[in-house]
Amino acid sequence: MTQHFEVEPVTPTIGGNVIGLDLSQPLSDEAFEQLHAAFLERKALFFRDQNISLDQHKAFGRRFGELHIHPASSPYKADGVSHPEILFLHADENTTRTAGDTWHSDVSCDPEPPMASILRLVKIPPSGGDTLFASMYAAYDALSDPMKRYLGELTATHDGAANYRDRAKRRDNFIEDKEYPRNSHPVVRTHPETGRKALYINTAFTSHINDVPKAESDALLSFLYQHNTNAAFQCRFQWSENAIAMWDNRCTLHHAMWDYYPNVRSGFRVTVQGDKPL
Repeated sequence: MTQHFEVEPVTPTIGGNVIGLDLSQPLSDEAFEQLHAAFLERKALFFRDQNISLDQHKAFGRRFGELHIHPASSPYKADGVSHPEILFLHADENTTRTAGDTWHSDVSCDPEPPMASILRLVKIPPSGGDTLFASMYAAYDALSDPMKRYLGELTATHDGAANYRDRAKRRDNFIEDKEYPRNSHPVVRTHPETGRKALYINTAFTSHINDVPKAESDALLSFLYQHNTNAAFQCRFQWSENAIAMWDNRCTLHHAMWDYYPNVRSGFRVTVQGDKPL
């Protein structure tokens, strides 16, 4: 069966609204190839009205690769069934810090960080709660040639401890001796499928740039963090119930706005395994 759908750009730089695709149905090979090409081109894709089960959510993610298990969460359970591939995200009047409340690439502290994240929200606040996405291709391209050359020789440490320990303390599941991933990655990575270069540092996980003085690392990161969030590199997604956002962690950052307190925002995410940034 042929599956017809369209992808409408959100901005010239990033984002695509996928129109006419029902993710509760298995993707044909032709539809998958078309969607995969759109994913690489637009970097973040958005789907409305996708009332899918957890198993259908996981099946869609597996079309893109093996699923990633989050290093700092417990397996989600529904009807007595454990779903270790599912990350449950929830915020309400008791929340003191939300997931994704700063610009980041998901689990960049892993040795092989996720290539894609697929989030479906099942309960949204009456207002607020948008997610912003930024193209790190555009951020890299906007740098001067001397800066590109300089950054292209550097690596940075991505450390999950500070982020995940703080989250665990706020959720009363802190374990003193639990270890979290800590790995070094290039400051400029080359996308394994498109061959394009993208900046690869973020405020949630990057602790420092390696092999330079601390003052130099701090100054560089401060500049890059501000540079990366230029509005010209961004798009903004306003959620609706059962909407899905899918983004490429290899070349984007995202920021979940926490401007809806004390209202509820809940959803489920699967992430697709990636490879070592090069």
